[in-house]
Amino acid sequence: MKPKKPYRDYADFLAEHFTRKVQKISVNAGFTCPNRDGSRGTGGCTYCNNRTFNPAYCDPIKSVSEQIGEGKRFFGRKYPNLGYLAYFQAFTNTYGRSDDELIALYTEAIREPDVEGLIIATRPDCVSDALLSRLAQLPVPVIIEYGAESSHDSTLRRINRCHTWGDTVDAVRRTVDQGLLCGAHFILGLPGESINDMLTTIDRINELPLHSVKFHQLQVIKGTRLASQLELGEVEIIRWSAEEYAELCAMIVRRLRPDIAIERFVSQSPGDMLIFPRWGLKNYQFTHILHHLIAE
Repeated sequence: MKPKKPYRDYADFLAEHFTRKVQKISVNAGFTCPNRDGSRGTGGCTYCNNRTFNPAYCDPIKSVSEQIGEGKRFFGRKYPNLGYLAYFQAFTNTYGRSDDELIALYTEAIREPDVEGLIIATRPDCVSDALLSRLAQLPVPVIIEYGAESSHDSTLRRINRCHTWGDTVDAVRRTVDQGLLCGAHFILGLPGESINDMLTTIDRINELPLHSVKFHQLQVIKGTRLASQLELGEVEIIRWSAEEYAELCAMIVRRLRPDIAIERFVSQSPGDMLIFPRWGLKNYQFTHILHHLIAE
């Protein structure tokens, strides 16, 4: 018998909605963000460099179908019986185009063989009721993943998000009301936040009808505004060890509503771009540390 999991994980969540194991395939459809193009702000989020999480096959010069085909060939060599989720990941994937154009992109993705669902990463201030209604009519499960990052408006201003926690609350509720699946992304250790601030965010997450959450540690990436701010002493962050960060994650597990699936606690940026933290741990190694802490 397998040991009981210490929290509901993303595999549990996916198993409820798909009949076989599914793998995300990231798609870069050439979107931008309203805090980059001047609509709401300029410069983007202070910590952001999208190159840190875009696979090599993700190139907006290629069509959606071409990117999915390359992703399937990559994963299919090792796992031939997988289903796939087309993951519109880079930047804000409901922004700057008409609803008709957006639906055409998403439809192109789900027409690919073995693509069984969609994940659309976006901002909570960039989704209309009309688009949500049309997404709910697509013939596959659709997961909307909102970049919330923090529940504290002072933090959101500090990192140049150019939206509010109220925007997140409103978007999540409207999304779930349409019958869509809904997740949210949060960064732990943002400038100026204390551990109590982060735990307050967990309490506020518990008040929302979210199906899943994704956490990761703040990563300081070369060439970002955050890296310059830290060098100049303009902001401060918690410089925790892997063990200290795992202790925070264990507190979150105990505090988070147990029906919400946790997709992850850590992310890994390329070593040549990462300034801090440089823990030298694979994701599964960090998970082992965390599960051991929870068991204790």
